[in-house]
Amino acid sequence: QVQLVESGGGLVQPGGSLRLSCTAYGFTLDNYAIGWFRQPPGEERVFIAAINWTGSSTYYTDSVKGRFTISRDNDKNTMYLQMNNLEPADTAVYYCAADSSILRIATVPSTWGQGIQVTVSS
Repeated sequence: QVQLVESGGGLVQPGGSLRLSCTAYGFTLDNYAIGWFRQPPGEERVFIAAINWTGSSTYYTDSVKGRFTISRDNDKNTMYLQMNNLEPADTAVYYCAADSSILRIATVPSTWGQGIQVTVSS
C-alpha cells in the first residue's frame, strides 16, 4: 500500500522547535519531489515548502522562510521539516506530499500523508 506517514507533531511553546518526519511506505522517494503543506484552523490547506528529488533545490513560502528547513534522506525513505522559532500562527495540521513532478508538488501532488497536528501555545 502506497502511503506517507507523518510523525513528530505536538504542543510547543512560542519560540520553540519541532521536527516533523514523513516516511514513505510502498514506494521509494528517490525520484519524487516532496513537500509540506499546512492547514490552520478554519482555513484552507496551503503549500509551505518543497525539495526536488536530488535535494539540490528547495522552495519556501515567505511565512516560513528562514525559520523552517525541508530536507530528505533517501536512504531512509523519509523527509523532514525542521521548524524553529515557532509562532502561534504556525498552529495547523501539517501534511507531507510527494509527486514525480517538481511542477506539481506545490499545487496538486499525487500522494498525501494523513496530517499531523502542531500547536504553538504558551
